[in-house]
Amino acid sequence: MRIMVDTNVILSAVIKRNSIPDQVLTDVCENHELILCNYIVTECYVVAERRFAAKLYVLDQLFSKLRYEIVAVPTLNEIGIRDKKDQPILDAALGNDIDVLITGDKHFLELDIQKPIICSPSAFKDKYMKTN
Repeated sequence: MRIMVDTNVILSAVIKRNSIPDQVLTDVCENHELILCNYIVTECYVVAERRFAAKLYVLDQLFSKLRYEIVAVPTLNEIGIRDKKDQPILDAALGNDIDVLITGDKHFLELDIQKPIICSPSAFKDKYMKTN
């Protein structure tokens, strides 16, 4: 599956190792195609610099180790989202054949769309991850 992971999931994975977001990000990287857009990567750095600047090196390490594809952010605006700052991420997911968008953002989770499937890290873990 082609899976896009939102900024909040990536930052949560960085902040707390072995958390559900960290487990989900690891699973996506090992078993699926991780798709990001430049907007997500840039937003990760902007938020991280504001919230935990001393740990930016951890984010650098993560992005240097992750295997992911960067996709363009088309200007679609076919489906609007309440938080306009999230529109580029939604447009990237809609315009690049993303199967699942994993996010903790309620603005995404309240959307009623068929594809991509939008789910929280916990919902992704319950539905898609193999349990050992």
